[in-house]
Amino acid sequence: MTISIWRFSHLMLALVSSLFIILASVTGAILAFEPISNQLQPYKINSNTSLSTTISSLSERYDEIITIATDENDFVVASVITKEGHNETFYINPETGEKLGERIEKAPIFRFTTNLHRSLFLKSTGRFIVGLVSFFLILMALTGMVLIARRQGGIMRFFSKIINENFEQYYHVIIGRWLLIPVIIVALTGVYLSLEKFSLLPETNISHTYPDAELGTVDRMHISDFELFNALKISEVESLEFPFSDDIEDYFFLKLKDKELLVNQFNGIVVSEQVYPIVKILSDWSLFLHTGQSSIWWSIVLFLVSVALLFFIYSGFAMTLKRRKTAEKVKNKYTKEEAEHIILVGSETGSTYKLANLFYKALLADGKTAFISDLNNYTAYNNAEQLTIFTSTYGEGEAPINANKFEKLLESTSQNKVIDYAVVGFGSLLYPAYCKYAEVIDDLLLKHKSFNRTLELVKINNQSFEAFNNWVSQWNTINNSQLKIKQPVEKHSSKYTRQFEVVKRTALNVDNTFLIQLKPLKHIKFQSGDLLAFRPNTDEAARQYSIAQIGNDILLSIKKHDKGVCSTYFSQLLPSDLITATIEPNQDFHLPKATKDVVLIANGTGIAPFLGMIQEHQNQNNIHLFWGGRTKASLNLYTDYLNDGKLAQLYVSYSQEQAEKIYVQDILPQNKTFIARHLSAGGVVMICGSIAMQNCVLEVLNNITIKTLNKPLSTFQNNDQLRMDCY
Repeated sequence: MTISIWRFSHLMLALVSSLFIILASVTGAILAFEPISNQLQPYKINSNTSLSTTISSLSERYDEIITIATDENDFVVASVITKEGHNETFYINPETGEKLGERIEKAPIFRFTTNLHRSLFLKSTGRFIVGLVSFFLILMALTGMVLIARRQGGIMRFFSKIINENFEQYYHVIIGRWLLIPVIIVALTGVYLSLEKFSLLPETNISHTYPDAELGTVDRMHISDFELFNALKISEVESLEFPFSDDIEDYFFLKLKDKELLVNQFNGIVVSEQVYPIVKILSDWSLFLHTGQSSIWWSIVLFLVSVALLFFIYSGFAMTLKRRKTAEKVKNKYTKEEAEHIILVGSETGSTYKLANLFYKALLADGKTAFISDLNNYTAYNNAEQLTIFTSTYGEGEAPINANKFEKLLESTSQNKVIDYAVVGFGSLLYPAYCKYAEVIDDLLLKHKSFNRTLELVKINNQSFEAFNNWVSQWNTINNSQLKIKQPVEKHSSKYTRQFEVVKRTALNVDNTFLIQLKPLKHIKFQSGDLLAFRPNTDEAARQYSIAQIGNDILLSIKKHDKGVCSTYFSQLLPSDLITATIEPNQDFHLPKATKDVVLIANGTGIAPFLGMIQEHQNQNNIHLFWGGRTKASLNLYTDYLNDGKLAQLYVSYSQEQAEKIYVQDILPQNKTFIARHLSAGGVVMICGSIAMQNCVLEVLNNITIKTLNKPLSTFQNNDQLRMDCY
């Protein structure tokens, strides 16, 4: 499949460097524990202690001081000659001069891992490879950032909500967004340190100019009176070398974080000062940021980066394999010249091909001649009667990569007759440019003399199979066909599979709808809004029902259909009967915890999860329910769960009680001020029911927010104020 230059670059960089990134990540994760383990040692300094205090304390305890330094862990190290004449180096308490312990020896595992991490035991060649891979990692981070921005619809929406298509995709983006800056820092500092090792950076040699020997007598001050040493904190000192002799020509050699000083040992006056060049300061910062020395918290971040890089390699390749499998095009049985039905697909990642292939196979099964290809392969079709286009939208309304030539091809290609067409758009309601490119194509074909639209543009949210199947039903009606789309069978985790006992079941009401209450025989956690997946046969796709939690039981609202296998089966169950089903967590459709102000909108059996949410809601007068049914008798099935005073208001519409049909979306404009105020105050709107109802409700809500609040509905959806579970 054709992929964008950004995704191609991202993938190729990963392929080239994946093995080395795995090695660097594993060794980096191990090395992150070294500064953590060092920082846990009891040698941490009091950063407020002055250099003068430390010198005075050491002078009282030892015969001579050679050097004082702070190491990479910010522990104070002193090299002294003891009163017994021994030369020793150890950690000290900078305030008292007391010996705290011997210097930490680098553990063998960290020595081994450091060498592997730096050079792969290949010396200069290894260092070059590591530096190059670090550079590739920078490019991967940048291309990944571009991909996320384009996927989200622009850099301003970089941190907006992510569509959870699958585990790998979701967390690849989530973790990538939060660790993008640390990953770039690690990679950039790795490149910098490699350049330093190869001497490719400007020289940083510092040369002090020693003054001529001072003439005359200079009074010696006590070190404790040196203004400089009193002003400096020990934490600001990298090292202090004491004069070799008492001669005035010998000086204190003082290294600070940003400069070096020569200090007169008699009066504490600075006789030479050399500020470090920017290259030296960058080198020090690069070493700190790359190793986490002296900081537990940054070391933890580095550990997380190392683990994240391993996950990125796994999830990236897993997504690529899934996309290749998903995007695998069916081998055409007929040529484009032979086929009466042409299917063209626009997809950035290949996911749209999944449903397009189902439609293609259904056409063949019905005895029709069909041909499927990319939108970029559009050409003249001499025998075509119908053109069906399935397309996603990329970024801010752009064409997917395999459809970016379609508009020019449409303009330059002539058909020998008029062809009927239909367009289906795929996308997510989270994005302002929802199915925008499908709209563009539909408008182009509508104005084109060679095409005749037989079906209005249909938009499908989050690859919904139910919505797609509804479109197929419309297509069948228009074309007098009987295409059957078989839903792919998905595996369910046994972790959430249980046996359930039927507690009670109501009789069918006027709408052939009933309630059934189920009790799990073994404990399992679930909430109202989760899904119960039931598979009548092992080779059939599961039917999902939205759950209401009533106590420890599950309550379902089901409409019996004449040819509905599952609904018929449930309608015949009796108390004490057992069924096996799977609970599927539905995290995006739970009653919100951040706010107690909720508007619930449903039609028909979509009221089911709301019955449980109303029951579990602790605060009264904060839940408003809008519900649409056929007749007043339709509502009787649910009154026991709605009349306990937990609803602030119930708004009901009936489609069959009067000459004019009134649906739930029709009563929303009557309450537009309340709904606008509710959303503006941070309230949540939850929608459950049919896809057709959902689309109508969303259109009404969008009109309300634009006209009343001057904001599109997507603004509130990005704030997690809009939650949907429709079918």
